[in-house]
Amino acid sequence: MSPTIFRERGYRFFFFSREESRSHVHVYCGSGEAKFWLEPEIELAKNYHLSRTQLKEIEGIIEAHYHELKSAWQRHFGS
Repeated sequence: MSPTIFRERGYRFFFFSREESRSHVHVYCGSGEAKFWLEPEIELAKNYHLSRTQLKEIEGIIEAHYHELKSAWQRHFGS
């Protein structure tokens, strides 16, 4: 299961249910996908075919929704 947290500007922000315990978010769009750590700070973990411009835009969206993402992580994983 990979619950979608929200969609914005053509990107889908979601979690995979069975992954490592360090909080992070996956981001998908038609041209690629990425994984960002949420702690200890927002940081790119993996990138598959997204441009620097897209990654910068995604990081800004994550920053704007940081508390929402952390709350969703805690609800989903119970930590």
